[in-house]
Amino acid sequence: MNHLFSASRGTFANKVTVVTGAGSGIGRALATNLAKEGATVAITDVDEAGLAETADLIQAAGGSIASHRLDVTDHLGAFTYAEEIHARFGAVHQLYNNAGVEHHGDLEHSDLSQIRRVMDINYGGVVNLTKAFLPYLIKSGDGHIINVSSLFGLLGMAGQSAYSASKFAVRGLTESLRQEMLAAGHPVQVTCVHPSSVKTAIARNTSVAAGEDAAAVAALYDDKLARISSDRAAQIILRGVRRRRPRVLIGTDAYALDILVRLLGPAYQRGAAALAARVQPGLTAKDAR
Repeated sequence: MNHLFSASRGTFANKVTVVTGAGSGIGRALATNLAKEGATVAITDVDEAGLAETADLIQAAGGSIASHRLDVTDHLGAFTYAEEIHARFGAVHQLYNNAGVEHHGDLEHSDLSQIRRVMDINYGGVVNLTKAFLPYLIKSGDGHIINVSSLFGLLGMAGQSAYSASKFAVRGLTESLRQEMLAAGHPVQVTCVHPSSVKTAIARNTSVAAGEDAAAVAALYDDKLARISSDRAAQIILRGVRRRRPRVLIGTDAYALDILVRLLGPAYQRGAAALAARVQPGLTAKDAR
């Protein structure tokens, strides 16, 4: 067994877990690793083909699974889904809000519809699923909400204004919700996850601002930035869940940049702008200022 899972399986065994964005990447890795740990896994995604592949992987390994197509921006659908999962399994213990999309481009050249879509999925989806499942998580007596933010929920970056805003919103919601659970005495842990560059399909499915080259953006991410496998990222997240960490950072660059931002304060922004102008397609020094 992987050393990250050498401790007791009690955190996951016989627990009912919900994973959004489970059709690929970190979501799929979370779902398969949870199943290996003995959890019942309810998976959702808008990508039905990817969702079916994840379900097949879990079933082939003998895992217990429920698979549903769900658009996380549909708040009524989220509440109906939560009711169905609770009715089917009798409890819900862990919610992994992982569904998300990327958008690359500066605010000036991004369409409002692109910005709203990123916010609706990345932040609105977390709100919808958390609100829908929270009563059941409280009722379980051992609830845990895990919200996936980003490295760009720790610092802003030119060319990431919409995406970073959505991930800062996830961070703010998560940290505030954790305090609310503590203040109310509810038995629900809350964790915010900040991955850096994980090898997923998100860059290949990104939207871009006018004048941006989507293929170049994807190549930059896949060839030069993405270093951590989805499976490794999932293992780090689950280790954090087991240890009830309020925050989980994934990647050495996430740790380094977190420290840098705290040390430099707003002064980090000038250096980050210059870096973005050099490495991001479509940006110039003027755009990044």
